[in-house]
Amino acid sequence: MTVTPRVVVLVSGSGSNLQALMNADLEMQIVLVVSNRKAAFALERAAAAVIATLYAPLKPYTDAGRSRAEYDADLAQKINLLEPDLIVLAGWMHVFTPAFLERVRVPVINLHPALPGQFPGSHAIEDAYQAWLEGEITASGCMVHHVTPELDAGEAIVTRVVPFIAGDTLEIFAERLHAAEHELIVTATRSVLEIFKQPA
Repeated sequence: MTVTPRVVVLVSGSGSNLQALMNADLEMQIVLVVSNRKAAFALERAAAAVIATLYAPLKPYTDAGRSRAEYDADLAQKINLLEPDLIVLAGWMHVFTPAFLERVRVPVINLHPALPGQFPGSHAIEDAYQAWLEGEITASGCMVHHVTPELDAGEAIVTRVVPFIAGDTLEIFAERLHAAEHELIVTATRSVLEIFKQPA
């Protein structure tokens, strides 16, 4: 009997990458969408698709003098109740500590708008664009990688090069890169899910 892989998606923003996953022809079930930001439109996208959602803010922890590790451990426990096979970070703006990664015990993959070893952090697109303006690079790109405690440094699963084009503004380049991300997150998720099709 074939068991459909269960996937949890973590988001912080509009959810366009979540939408790409929901629209894709993938043999999986998104069982939960988590956001650390209450206003994230991704939560509305999930609700419209009748997918369970969880708002999990860090601020109550920091306000109470509790650590990021405590937040991570509690979130891992909540996610584990869903018994996922895969966790996808699709625009999730929070760096996990080992307290999360050691507890979930399933693959955790992350979409990042830069190539391996280049421009870690939340301003990757802006940093790449500035480097292009200064003549340091001719292209940037995006990747989906395995998550480790080190920021945007885990082993890449798939990558996509996005060249700069003469006359690019930051907005034009970002739009082209986001389009590549929408394709790449589906490709990477499909690749990771392939292991569930293999005979035990």
